[in-house]
Amino acid sequence: MRNISDLIEQYLKQILQTSSAGVVEIQRSDLAEKFSCVPSQINYVISTRFTLEKGYYVESKRGGGGYIRIQRVDLPSLEAVQRHIRQTVGEQIDQSAAEGLVYQLEEARFLTAREANLLRAAISRDVLQLKLPVRDEIRAKLMKAMLVALLAK
Repeated sequence: MRNISDLIEQYLKQILQTSSAGVVEIQRSDLAEKFSCVPSQINYVISTRFTLEKGYYVESKRGGGGYIRIQRVDLPSLEAVQRHIRQTVGEQIDQSAAEGLVYQLEEARFLTAREANLLRAAISRDVLQLKLPVRDEIRAKLMKAMLVALLAK
């Protein structure tokens, strides 16, 4: 059985897909009521699963008339993706940001599920058992080399 966070994530993604503008605006309390959970659960899902690294821009206004606006940031072309990779990766990248980039590329269908899984395995801190900052530097070099090869299809 899926947990409540998965259900909330899927619900929001479904709304985003059906939105012509690629934007969803919701009230935290309404969503919490719909899923019979506390508003902090909604905050958790949004802060961990709808990040910029994963391809989402989130705007939040707290208070009585507060809302959460989630917008999908699409990667329009291969050139834009390559530019985004250069900006995101840089000389070093931590595991969280690297996994977010892989997720975003997979969601945009620039990578297959298999390619994404291979990338995640190669950049894992379990594999790159080095001290910081060397680990993040090696991860960045691996990411750039692998993504250049994969996106040159």
